[in-house]
Amino acid sequence: MSLSEAEARVDTAVAAEDVGGSLLKEAWRRLRRDPVAITGGAMVALFVLVAVIGPWIAPYGPSDRAGAVTPTMIPGPSSQFWFGLDDLGRDELSRVILGARQSLLVGVVSLVLGMIGGLTLGVLAGALGGWVDSLIMRIIDIVLAVPGLLFAIGVAATLGRSLQSVMIAIAVVNVPIFARLLRGQMLSQREADYVSAATSVGLRRRVVVFRHILPNSISPVIVQGTLTLATAIIDAAGLAFLGLGGTDPSVPEWGRMLADSQDYLSGAIHLAIFPGLAIVFAALGFTLFGERLREALDPKYRR
Repeated sequence: MSLSEAEARVDTAVAAEDVGGSLLKEAWRRLRRDPVAITGGAMVALFVLVAVIGPWIAPYGPSDRAGAVTPTMIPGPSSQFWFGLDDLGRDELSRVILGARQSLLVGVVSLVLGMIGGLTLGVLAGALGGWVDSLIMRIIDIVLAVPGLLFAIGVAATLGRSLQSVMIAIAVVNVPIFARLLRGQMLSQREADYVSAATSVGLRRRVVVFRHILPNSISPVIVQGTLTLATAIIDAAGLAFLGLGGTDPSVPEWGRMLADSQDYLSGAIHLAIFPGLAIVFAALGFTLFGERLREALDPKYRR
């Protein structure tokens, strides 16, 4: 390849980077004008805010006895207790607020662990190719053959009942998702002109992968992370519902609150309604925002 051809390819790569920057600006403009994205973002912001400042705004502590209850009379929502009391006389509103921090903690930690594992495998498969790619993809296919929640239950049960086990179980389920997505993005980017330009001027493969291919392949992974966080919150609640969550009863968990409400559904339906609505609210917020973010970044979804 001549020097002029190499320079032309480098110019093409620079132009591609400029287009990428304009696409990000266009995506941000679309998100600001999209009522669904604004609604999802507001729901996510409210959930995160409640999780962060929950101990300061909760009327009672997680174990404080706020009122009197009997097995046949559990007070429901009132002007004094907006969400009612639970079977032990604790304020349901306070426990729902304090449970937000637990859900956010499990979701974020499991997401980070899953992304680290998935990105590592995805980079190895996409950059090395050959037998390494085939081996990693076959292992991922085996893992994906098992339903995600069922696989998480097996991992959590094997590790023992604890909050750490739940985080690891959800992270393991998320690893194949990120690995497959990043590997596919890197394979498509390897055929781009800017990669040929970088290779033609003598850059090492390691430099090409980490400075050019990987940065241009990471956007869909970030979007997927937003959607996966919603799934992680639901999975965490499901594992807690099955008794695989934390062992400390003084730490509120939305899934465990739902499990504890089963014996009182006929006379105290509020014990199931409010934790369930909290789970739906958090998951729906991340789902709405993630879907609109994907549509804003992906030209295929633009009308």
